[in-house]
Amino acid sequence: MTTPDQEAKKPKPRIQRMAEALMVLALAGMVIAVFVNVVLRYLFHTSIVSYEEVSRLLFVWLVAIGAIVAAFEGAHLGFDLVTSRVGPATRKALFWVSQFLIAACMLMLLWGSWEQVVAGWSSYSTVLGYPLALGAAATLVLSVGMLVVVVRDALRGGPAQSADAMVE
Repeated sequence: MTTPDQEAKKPKPRIQRMAEALMVLALAGMVIAVFVNVVLRYLFHTSIVSYEEVSRLLFVWLVAIGAIVAAFEGAHLGFDLVTSRVGPATRKALFWVSQFLIAACMLMLLWGSWEQVVAGWSSYSTVLGYPLALGAAATLVLSVGMLVVVVRDALRGGPAQSADAMVE
């Protein structure tokens, strides 16, 4: 069994490093697009309309990938007002109830996102003309990623501990 210190020192999986690199690229793209538009508006009284669509699409994907990465690291905000005051058996039962509820929500999100992706293939963005399915696909990926986290946590019998929680 690994200790919290050993767990924190393990190298990140390749897919997690790739997701973090995508987040960095998306954030950099958003910053550049917004900065260029702000400069153009204030100095030249014009803007590049396509940059607004690009930054919006990058933001949607940044949030979706960031939520998955945070879930894998166990870094989402937690509310333990109830679970910290109950015994281990009740805490375990509440864990399984929460896993079931999260899985149910993610399955509904998966279904709804799939419907939006299918509908979005025939709808296009106003300026750039990309299929709107690209934006809806972010929530599709989000739901699949979160379902993977739910399955992983269920197999472990508990959620992943964040590095901050391990210190306490």
